[in-house]
Parts: sequence; structure tokens; C-alpha cells
Amino acid sequence: MSEQEVLLVYDKQCPACDYYCNLVRIRESVGRLVLVDARDGGPIMEEITAAGLDIDQGMVVKVGAQLYYGSDAIHVLALMGTNKGFFNRAAYWAFRSHALSRVLYPVLRACRNLLLKILGKTKINNLRVSGNDRF
Repeated sequence: MSEQEVLLVYDKQCPACDYYCNLVRIRESVGRLVLVDARDGGPIMEEITAAGLDIDQGMVVKVGAQLYYGSDAIHVLALMGTNKGFFNRAAYWAFRSHALSRVLYPVLRACRNLLLKILGKTKINNLRVSGNDRF
């Protein structure tokens, strides 16, 4: 039986996102976590765009054919996560609750957007919204 790939699509130019994504671990029984830089484009970004998901406003986790976006993505990652290491245990306790994930995620996203604005980064703008290129 082949190992299932779990895709985690995020903006690698965001230092906070990159730090989180490189530390998060999922249980081997779930599959293999594959990190995908949303700025690279490709078929997964075409699928995310076709689903109408704004990658600048939330990460995406793809498990099988299912896409999880924003707070749902961080919640599902917590449920698939390992208990190895302080970071993964803390992420599990913070995001295992769907309700708490929905409260915390917008705060984290606002901090991310402020950080990217300070760093002078441009948006990915995968939905091609006119005038939506800056944070």
C-alpha cells in the first residue's frame, strides 16, 4: 500500500508560516506531510484557485480529494499531529478544538499580514483580484 501524501500549501515567504510548517509533524499512520510553496503555482494552486480559496488569507491542507482551508486546515493538522516535541503538543492543545481554531486563526492571520506588510512582501493574489497585490 502506498503512503498517502498530505499537502500543506502555504506562503513560504512568510517567516512565521515557514517556521510553523517546518515544525509541524503528522502521525506516520496518516501519511507523509508534503510542504508546498503557494508562490510556485502548479496544479495544487490551480485547484485551490478553482475552489475560490484566497491563499493570502489562509493555508490549505489537502488530504485525498478534500481541501481544508484556514482555521479548518490548522485544526485538521492538529488532529493528525504527533505528540512529539513541545511545539507539536502545544499546537495540538491550541487547535484540537474546532471552535478555538476559529477564534485563534484570524488573530494569527492578522499578525502574519502585518509581518508581511512590514517586510514589504507582495500578495500571491491567486484569485487575481484587481488592486489586491499588497498587504
